[in-house]
Amino acid sequence: MPKPSRILHITERSLWEAARERGAYEVSTRGRTLQQVGFIHFSTREQLPRVAAFLYGAYDGPDDLVVLVVDPALLDAPLRYEAVEPDGEEFPHLYGPLAVTAVVDVEPWR
Repeated sequence: MPKPSRILHITERSLWEAARERGAYEVSTRGRTLQQVGFIHFSTREQLPRVAAFLYGAYDGPDDLVVLVVDPALLDAPLRYEAVEPDGEEFPHLYGPLAVTAVVDVEPWR
C-alpha cells in the first residue's frame, strides 16, 4: 500500500499556536505529550474522521480544533506506520517532535 503524500494531526488551536512560537509541536494525542507516549499520533485523510470522533467526539473545550497537514518529506524525526492492534489498521507515528516547518497547511475542523 503506498504511503500518503500528506499525514494529518487534529489538535486544539492554542496548542498549535504555542508550538509555532517554540518551533516544534510535542503533543501526542489529546491530553498526552510526546514524552509520555513516545511518539506523535497522526492519521491519513481517510482515518481522520474516525480519529476525530474518538478523541474529540463531544468536544466542549475553549478552543477551536484544527488539522495540521504535514508533508512527511519535511520531517526530521522517524515516521513509522504501525498497527494499534496485531494485524490491525496502520497509523502514522512520528518518533520525535514535529518541526513546525513540516506543517504545510492548517485546516479548521468542521
